[in-house]
Amino acid sequence: MHRVVALVRPVQSTFELGCAVEVFGTRRAGLPQYYEFEVCAETPGPVATTGGYTITVSRDLSALESADTVIIPGWVPVEAPLPERVRDALLRAHARGARLVTICSGVFALARTGLLDGRSATTHPARAEQLRREFPRVRVEPDRLYVDHGDVATSAGAGAGIDLCLHLVRKDHGAAYAALLARHMVMPPHREGAQARHVPSPTAGEPLDDLVAWVDERLGTPLSVDDLAAQLGVSPRTLARRFADQLGTSPGAWLLSRRVAAARTLLEETDLPVEAIAARVGLGSAVNLRRRFRAQLGTTPGAYRQAFRVRDTPSRAATGRPRAGGTRALSLPDPPASP
Repeated sequence: MHRVVALVRPVQSTFELGCAVEVFGTRRAGLPQYYEFEVCAETPGPVATTGGYTITVSRDLSALESADTVIIPGWVPVEAPLPERVRDALLRAHARGARLVTICSGVFALARTGLLDGRSATTHPARAEQLRREFPRVRVEPDRLYVDHGDVATSAGAGAGIDLCLHLVRKDHGAAYAALLARHMVMPPHREGAQARHVPSPTAGEPLDDLVAWVDERLGTPLSVDDLAAQLGVSPRTLARRFADQLGTSPGAWLLSRRVAAARTLLEETDLPVEAIAARVGLGSAVNLRRRFRAQLGTTPGAYRQAFRVRDTPSRAATGRPRAGGTRALSLPDPPASP
């Protein structure tokens, strides 16, 4: 079990803590539980919250000594200093390999450890300038939903904390499991970390949503940025501007991410050879698919399939097509028996 510990302080932000609880600490019938969740504070006992009620925390900073992931779900007020005992506990956890994660204003606490120096980070847009001013060695990227460096990760406003937490689940246990969890939460399964938080409405008659469906139906064919622009009836320059405004990325990078995402699904849900998958998603060859996987995911297609394989019927494995309807069974350990 992966142990997640949330570090709280008075006055604790309730929604930010709730994001972590929903993703890592809530048991759901029929869904395997891979995380143990706990809350700790520098001083155990009653902790006031922004909701006007008090929570009781029984664990002290020693809980961080065995945490695999440490979450700082907000830090209010952001000007509050980081106590030396807390700073030392966070640095010790990081040094032994724990992942440190912040939601919204929690980045101010993490920045005070020095672990963000020379790195990019994000926070609520209303606090971005303050973060940049107080920590000039941190590269503040206010237009990111979240920034994940592997050992440290930061999210933007409170709602983006859910995006970051689901992203971490996806890294830990694969896209299929994260999608099932998101479905239980009635949440979108994935919003890219580079996606702009405030998305302006597309121009009438030219919605990017239509382009997404059009591209997904043609991933196995050669597609260029010019093809995407022609489908919307705009110039490549206009298309690039709309992608930058609405998705925070370029059309080419977005198209590649769609191909890799489709390859991940086929690796999870079918027995198709890597070469066949590369052809289906428009990456041409197994060599190119492996290169893209290594660059974007830090692993190989074979290792990804082994870690995140999905069980299904023989007909689905043979055809490489998802089965219509029904419940998808993950090749994951059975959930613990109900008491």
